[in-house]
Amino acid sequence: MFQFCSLYSGSSGNCSFVQTDTTRILIDAGQSAKKIEEALNSIHINPFTINAILITHEHSDHTKGLGIFAKKFHTPVYANQETWQAIPKQKERLEESNIHTFTFSSFFIGDVKVEPFSIPHDAANPCGFNLYHAHKKMSIATDIGHISEEVMEHLTNSSFLLLEANYEPEVLKCSKYPYLLKQRIYGPNGHLSNLDAGKTISYLVDYGLKQAMLGHLSKENNFPELAYKTVVEELIEHHSSENILHLSVANRLEVSPMIDVG
Repeated sequence: MFQFCSLYSGSSGNCSFVQTDTTRILIDAGQSAKKIEEALNSIHINPFTINAILITHEHSDHTKGLGIFAKKFHTPVYANQETWQAIPKQKERLEESNIHTFTFSSFFIGDVKVEPFSIPHDAANPCGFNLYHAHKKMSIATDIGHISEEVMEHLTNSSFLLLEANYEPEVLKCSKYPYLLKQRIYGPNGHLSNLDAGKTISYLVDYGLKQAMLGHLSKENNFPELAYKTVVEELIEHHSSENILHLSVANRLEVSPMIDVG
C-alpha cells in the first residue's frame, strides 16, 4: 500500500497525508491543529499514529498548526536548518527529541524513502519532496515560482504528483491584489500558473506519470474548473487524449479521496 490524501490545499492552509502499511506521514501543517485532527479523524486515522511531519517551508499556510499538533501528539518534525530558524515560535513548542533537521540528502521515515529537493520560492530554503516506497515514486511540489530544469529532473519518473496550479494570469490581472503582490505571484520565486502546471504534467506523462493532483489554488485568482480545463487542454494538445492520465483538483477545505499510487 502506498497512498496519498490531501487534507487541505490552498492559500488558506496546506496539509497532506501519505501512508504505507506501516508508516504515516503528514506533509506540512498549515491549518489549525484542531482542523488537522478533524481531517485525520474523517479518514479514520488516529493522530497519535503519525510517524512524522515534513515541512516544505516556513510560510504560515504550511506551518500554522505545526507546534500545537506536534506537541499534543508527540510527533517528530523534519525541516531544514533555514526553515527551523524561520519558525522559532513553532519550534519552541516541540520536544527536543522531536526536532529533526535534514539536508538535501535522502533519508528514511519508516519504510518510506524521503528525498527533499530545492524549489524556487520566496522562502528561507523551500523544498519539495520525492517519496519512494515499493518501487513507486510520489512527488510533492507546491509553492513554485517556475519549473527549472533541476525541478523537472526531480519530478521525472513519478507515478503520482501533487503540483501547484495557483493562478490564472488573466484572473490575477483583474483581481483586487495590490500591484506588488501581483508581481510577487507572477515572479520567478512566486507561484505556478495553470498553464505552467499543464505543460509540466504533459511533459511528465512521457516519463511515467499516471496520476496528478492540482493543489494550492488561489481562492481569489483561480477556479478549480479553470485549472482542470487548462491542464486537460495541454494534455490533449500533446497526447491527443485527456484519458492518458488521471487528473484531480485538491479542495481547499475538504479531504480528497484516498489515492493509491501505483
